[in-house]
Amino acid sequence: MKYRSTRDTGSNKYSFEQALFSGYAPDGGLFVPTSLPSITAKEHLIPWSKLTFPELAYSVLRMFISPTEINDEPLQEICNNSYPPDEFDDKSFVPVKKLGCAFIAELFHGPTFCFKDLGMSPVINLLSHFATLRNRPTTLLVSTTGDTGPAAVHAVGHVANPLLTIIVHYPHGQISDFQLRQLTTVDSKYVKVASFEGGGDDMDWPIKETLLMNSDNELSGGRTFCGVNSYNIGRPLMQMVHFIWVYLRMVEQLGVQPGDKNCLIDIVLPTGAMGNITGGYMAKQMGVPIGMLCAGVNINDITHRVIESGEFHRKRIQKTLSDAINIEVPYNFERIAFYVTGGNPALIKEWMTTMEQTQRLTLETSWLTRLRKDFRSARVTDDEMCSALRQAYTSFNYVADPHTAVALAAAEKLSYSFTEKSSSKEMMPMAILATASPCKFQKAVTVALGEDGWKSWEEQHFPARAQKTLQKEENESFHYPQKEGASLSEVQSDW
Repeated sequence: MKYRSTRDTGSNKYSFEQALFSGYAPDGGLFVPTSLPSITAKEHLIPWSKLTFPELAYSVLRMFISPTEINDEPLQEICNNSYPPDEFDDKSFVPVKKLGCAFIAELFHGPTFCFKDLGMSPVINLLSHFATLRNRPTTLLVSTTGDTGPAAVHAVGHVANPLLTIIVHYPHGQISDFQLRQLTTVDSKYVKVASFEGGGDDMDWPIKETLLMNSDNELSGGRTFCGVNSYNIGRPLMQMVHFIWVYLRMVEQLGVQPGDKNCLIDIVLPTGAMGNITGGYMAKQMGVPIGMLCAGVNINDITHRVIESGEFHRKRIQKTLSDAINIEVPYNFERIAFYVTGGNPALIKEWMTTMEQTQRLTLETSWLTRLRKDFRSARVTDDEMCSALRQAYTSFNYVADPHTAVALAAAEKLSYSFTEKSSSKEMMPMAILATASPCKFQKAVTVALGEDGWKSWEEQHFPARAQKTLQKEENESFHYPQKEGASLSEVQSDW
């Protein structure tokens, strides 16, 4: 298996290790496999249905990494180390439950209580493996809107490899108190935390420029800088695993044979940088019987606008109660566009150049039609999110975090039903991806359910491991200065 850039019209090919450590491709594009392997019922889905989550992760990852780069035994060890049972609150790792007549897949039972653990931990373990193999000092660069950062610093601290360090950047005042404590209470010599003024996307350009300037030293004996946000190909590859897992658990409960093309499942998920939905789309492209992928977004709605009208236009971030999906420009749209266009790098390069130069890209009607064959979306306000959170609590005694509640509200807007009485027989089976635990978002849950609602959930369900985070001593983080009156581009250059 080799990798290529979404923008490269030539014949440049890269190993998995090169793609993983580069983050961005040298031409500024994103790495994708040169071809997606096929998944069939007989060879894959039926036997995979009997695997544990770490075993499934190994089976999927094996398809994307040549044995000449990592052979079976160390790859199995990497996958096992990425999902230590003592750091998960559910023995199945990702429980899939009924919520009325729909399903809800809880992706948040890992060490930092969000779905990012499922993709980030194996990526960090893979980077650690190669860093040790090459004796290559590597510094990871991360920008976080709240969940990616804690998952990354925990994984780096867990592998405790002296060759692997990390600098995490977060937008000051735009992540929850619990998420902030997850960063500032980390006691590891391998981790540094920094804040900056601005929106969640504003640190992306400085990191991208740093990585591209560093690409000439790729795989050298000097220090390597590597980005591990979801532009890194390792993230959507590993996030593909939980889509396959959710599909297998759903058909198991529905009494359907894995791979039955007459039973497609629709998936609704909160969507920010589009890394998670990209993993689902890649799984669908490979043959997993997934129907529609439905993006629930808040008022920072570029993903909704491009799916609904073809307008991929940047706008400034507005603060919401679902801050972790506050994204101005989701970088993984480039990967989705690559597959929507049938792998047309010349067109992708043209589109992304237009976007980078003007901050506006408008899809032609024919491409919008193709995009809408596989994707739906809904825009959700804070009031609508709170209403959905209350409805789930009232109807099912289920408390969701604000991002999962965005998906719940989106599902209602897209005419999915959670009650048997009003469910259409023609409606596809549907799953909501619950991407984070409510324990991380006291303020938002309290706004929706009131103090009594929060206290009731806290007393009964607040994780003991999360309580320990609240009791730890905080460390002071570095703050990037911002010159008064300077433009965003000037500030980013200073950073």
